[in-house]
Amino acid sequence: MTATYPLGTASPARRPDLVTELVTDDAAFAALGPAWGRLYGRCAAATPFQSHAWLHSWWLSYGRPGRLRLLVVRAGRELVAVAPLMLVHRPLPALVPLGAPISDYTDVLLDDGDDGRAAGALTEALADAARTALVDFREVRPGGAVERVYDRWRGPRRTVRDSPCLELPAVPMDELIARLPSGKSGQRARAQLRRLTALGVRRRVVGAEGVEAALGRLLELHRLQWQGRKVTGEHLRPRFREHLVRAVGEMVRSGNAVVTEFLLDGEVVVVDVTLLSGSLAGGYLYGAHPGLRQRKADVAVMLLEACAEHCGGGQRGTLSLLRGDEPYKRHWRPERVVNRRLLMARRRTAPLLTAALCDAAVRQRGREVLHRWRERGRR
Repeated sequence: MTATYPLGTASPARRPDLVTELVTDDAAFAALGPAWGRLYGRCAAATPFQSHAWLHSWWLSYGRPGRLRLLVVRAGRELVAVAPLMLVHRPLPALVPLGAPISDYTDVLLDDGDDGRAAGALTEALADAARTALVDFREVRPGGAVERVYDRWRGPRRTVRDSPCLELPAVPMDELIARLPSGKSGQRARAQLRRLTALGVRRRVVGAEGVEAALGRLLELHRLQWQGRKVTGEHLRPRFREHLVRAVGEMVRSGNAVVTEFLLDGEVVVVDVTLLSGSLAGGYLYGAHPGLRQRKADVAVMLLEACAEHCGGGQRGTLSLLRGDEPYKRHWRPERVVNRRLLMARRRTAPLLTAALCDAAVRQRGREVLHRWRERGRR
């Protein structure tokens, strides 16, 4: 179902060319692909997790019937703004972005050429859709397009910290090594690269026709890699596999993803998925054979070198290590960039905002206590 409605009380003289739509039908979501792709290319803040391929595939694997809430703003036949949302009832009634929790960033799409009218129209439509629900945008990267909606929001609103992400400049591997804090660190990194060459590790980029088989190998290697240790259980489920194959296959065809296989002695030992947008390259998921430890092959160096080659000679600006603050990432001296959670309510739903803030404060306190306990255990 697609409902078209006017932009609140705005006069036709002010906004003659903008129309907002509420899309709740799966087929209509699928049909938005071409126009969505053009808008995606005109939104510099967009990350790969806002691409139509990623979000439509996510919806097919994780969506619930009757919950789709896509807010679309059109100027003639072109999309100028999209808020990809769904309605949830637990723990609180809320409109939340599609993609969670397997997407590292969430956002809306807004045309970079917008003079403020499309952002205003999207804000009005969102306020109308949120009459009985909180608007809860988790994992917003600083500078996200949804900040332009948040700035225009007239009701109660709050921002809290969300997950940390680690980011490097999108430069060649030699320049990443030059950023290391000491000469010895750089020497070790170069020695690790030479060892990979000496071992005969080679890599190949997988074409669209080979993505499904390569991702099957990735997930099997990922399972072996984490066997006997704590692993993200969702990565081992059939619905995640179906989503990954469907989304990444299309993203490879459109240039928004690269699948790389690493071979040793003729056998695939590592498979990596790097997701791409106009301003960002991010290593999303990989699988590595546990036997590489015995061969003293540094998988982190292997992956970083390959990811750096997909950064377009620095044109993308950011090489993101995505969510997580693991020690192997910190070795490369990345910038720690904290995602934000943007909460917006109407006056009648202000109690929902208060409840969400209280829950966030309790969870943050728990994380801080756990962090201190772990730090004491390392001493």
